[in-house]
Amino acid sequence: MESDDPDWVFRADCPSRPILDQIADKWSLMIMAVLAEPRRFNEIKRRLEGVTQRVLTQNLRRLERNGMIERRVLPTSPVGVEYSMTPLGESLREPFSHLYDWTVTHADEITARQQAYDARPPAG
Repeated sequence: MESDDPDWVFRADCPSRPILDQIADKWSLMIMAVLAEPRRFNEIKRRLEGVTQRVLTQNLRRLERNGMIERRVLPTSPVGVEYSMTPLGESLREPFSHLYDWTVTHADEITARQQAYDARPPAG
């Protein structure tokens, strides 16, 4: 069985690759953070400075397809749509919060290292 091979996760055909690609995407992570409570599309867009309508729509569809969020049509006039986390998506909240906290804690150090790297003379 392929999953008995510890190196299977590094193979191109491992089913975890597209899932990791999806959940590690910056917009996906930010969308899931914004969905700590159910929100409408335009409210999500307003909260995520810099996201385009097209990119937000694509990411919401992928997250819904992967079972991380759900889309609910509201009985309003005009018809509204609300997005919320599923139990599967909620199960990512704790690991995501660790990654987010690490990123915030180390952002200044990483930025300083990037600037030092970029200031080095070209190799060669």
